[in-house]
Amino acid sequence: MTGPAIGITRTENGAGLALPSYESAGAAGMDLRAAIAGDAPLVLAPGARALVPAGIRIALPEGYEAQVRPRSGLALKHGVTCLNAPGTIDADYRGEIGVIVINHGEAPFTITRGMRIAQLVIAPVTRCRWRETDALDNTGRGQGGFGSSGL
Repeated sequence: MTGPAIGITRTENGAGLALPSYESAGAAGMDLRAAIAGDAPLVLAPGARALVPAGIRIALPEGYEAQVRPRSGLALKHGVTCLNAPGTIDADYRGEIGVIVINHGEAPFTITRGMRIAQLVIAPVTRCRWRETDALDNTGRGQGGFGSSGL
């Protein structure tokens, strides 16, 4: 299934980096790369977080969002992941995409220029209208909160 054609521009710091692309035929996400200076790697200490520029700006059509998600390999091997995942990029945002990364690992982690640091998933958005009511219908779960449906 092919979605809409989406406008993309590189920022100055993204010059020369590969544009996000699907790495396999069945991939849902496209890899985002670190658009940091080649001579200034970012060393993320354990527990530290940083906003890493991705070097691109996009023009999503109305009715779509882009989700910034962690890369499973970085999380498993190094404990490096994205905060506020998935991060939402709204259709009317035109600034540079940034990735908030955190090092949950036990050792410093070095991010270098062009490193694949997150993935971007384009998804349709459904917007609702609220219909205020005096009561909600009953369900089998009812008002059971966190953990009420089992392990």
